[in-house]
Amino acid sequence: DDDDDDDDDDEGRNKKDAAEEARKRSFSSSPSSRQGETNLSKLRETSSIPISHRATDLPKHQREEEGRGEKKRAKNWTYPSPKMFYEAIKRKGWQPPEQDIENVVKIHNVVNERCWQEILKWEKEFHPETLGGGADVNDKVERTNTSVSLLRFKGKPRDYSPKARLLNALGYKLPFDRHDWIVDRNGKDVRYVIDFYNAKVPPRGGESSLDVGPIAMHVDVRPALDSPEAFYERAYMQMKWVFSGRWMQ
Repeated sequence: DDDDDDDDDDEGRNKKDAAEEARKRSFSSSPSSRQGETNLSKLRETSSIPISHRATDLPKHQREEEGRGEKKRAKNWTYPSPKMFYEAIKRKGWQPPEQDIENVVKIHNVVNERCWQEILKWEKEFHPETLGGGADVNDKVERTNTSVSLLRFKGKPRDYSPKARLLNALGYKLPFDRHDWIVDRNGKDVRYVIDFYNAKVPPRGGESSLDVGPIAMHVDVRPALDSPEAFYERAYMQMKWVFSGRWMQ
C-alpha cells in the first residue's frame, strides 16, 4: 500500500510538472509575452538635424504631443529608440542579438550626426549665408541653423551611385548602404548622396558580433550631380583635395 501511495505521489508531481511546463510554453508563445520579452530602452534621442518646415506627412514618432492632444511639429528629427530599432530590424526578417542593439543604435546616431556635419561643411564652403554667418563663419561648423534643414531622406542600399560603381571598377569595395538626403536650402531642394563604407575589422573572439576592434566606417557625402552648380562644387572640392596632398598620406 505504501508503494502505491508513493506511485500516486510521483504521478501527481509529474502531472503538476507537466502542467507547469505547458503553462510556461503557452505564456512564452503568447503575443504579449513576445512583445514584452525585450528589455530594450524606449527612450529616443533627439538629433541636431532640423526638420524642414516644408516637410509633410511626417511619421507619428517625428511629432510631439502638446496640450490637449494637440500635435506640434518637432524642431529636430528624432532617432528611433533601441526597442523601435530592434523591432524594425526583426520585421525585415533579421534576427540580431538583442545585447548588440544598444551599441548599434549609438553607432547609427553618431554616423547620422557625422553625415549632417559633412553636409554643413559643403554648405559652409559654397553657401555660407545659409549658416547665418556669411564669409566670417569660423572653421567650427554651426550645429544649429534654421536656413538649412532636412526635408526628407531615403535609403537605397542596392542602388549604387555612379561614383561607387566607378570606384568598384578600380578595385574598391562597394558601399554597404546608400542614402539620399533632400536638404531644404532656404526653400530650395538640394539632394545629397551618402555612401557608407565599412572596413573589415578582425574579431577578438567574443560571442557578440560587436566584440571586435574599433568600428571602421567611412561616409562619402557630396551633393548629387543634379545641376551645373553641383558639378562645379564637386570638381572644386576634388581638386582641392588633390592639391592638399592628403591622398598621399
